[in-house]
Amino acid sequence: MSLVINWNVTAELIEGWDTPNLYGLLFVTGLILGYFVVQRMFKKEGIPEEQLDKLVLYMVLATIIGARLGHVLFYGPYFDHIHEKGYLVEGYFSHPLSILKVWEGGLASHGGAIAILISLMLYTKYVSKKSLMWILDRIVAPIAIGACFIRLGNLVNHEIVGDVTNVPWAFSFSHYYNETLGGYDPTPRHPAQLYESISYLILFVILMIQFWKREAWRKPGVLFGTFLIGLFGARFFIEFVKLGQAARDSEMIINTGQMLSIPFVLAGVYILYRGLKSTPITTKDIVKEEVD
Repeated sequence: MSLVINWNVTAELIEGWDTPNLYGLLFVTGLILGYFVVQRMFKKEGIPEEQLDKLVLYMVLATIIGARLGHVLFYGPYFDHIHEKGYLVEGYFSHPLSILKVWEGGLASHGGAIAILISLMLYTKYVSKKSLMWILDRIVAPIAIGACFIRLGNLVNHEIVGDVTNVPWAFSFSHYYNETLGGYDPTPRHPAQLYESISYLILFVILMIQFWKREAWRKPGVLFGTFLIGLFGARFFIEFVKLGQAARDSEMIINTGQMLSIPFVLAGVYILYRGLKSTPITTKDIVKEEVD
């Protein structure tokens, strides 16, 4: 008989109330920790406080809107339909108000990444006046710790579970609703959310060491490239033991999450290579850039 961790934790903070909940608390905790990390970086480089406040606004809106829309568009389903096994699958477009229920879970990192990139392009153009790579190198560590806490939120929500397994650390998610079975399914599974959370925590530590100890910021792109490879590389491999989130995933050799991760990893390899080959910048270079 294999060992199993009976995971009976719920997101409910107040009995009988859907909100506030533990998922939302973890989400906000990740954002707050990220804020303090960026604040320390900006203080070190003498960046005005008002620029940080505007960056937070851009980042929070992009993260929530982009990750939510990414989940809706990438993983659907869009409209109500009857699954081939006979159960009803409710779609977001049939119930549009459900799209706003972020506190119930359902955020896609790929959608968040795209939205954040767009928002930072706007931020660098209208607020900071620095290069896009400058700000990207400084926000990847905060994003990594934020992603760590979001996956912990998924864990308490009993969502984004792993495949069935008999490993000693398998989790029995007592509140995981299996739509295929049409009921709760406590079958032991890989705690895929925990795998991702730990991976992102390790990535956060690596990025912080690179920034503070090795001054990797002097070579634009090194931190951002490392982030893309680390986060989406981990996501790609963990997907092998994670239950596919899209309806079509069971028919594919690699699932939707892996397909979306590959371009980010390849971009990370290219950006990291360019960064390592670049000439180290100095504080004078940054000051000159601001003047120009």
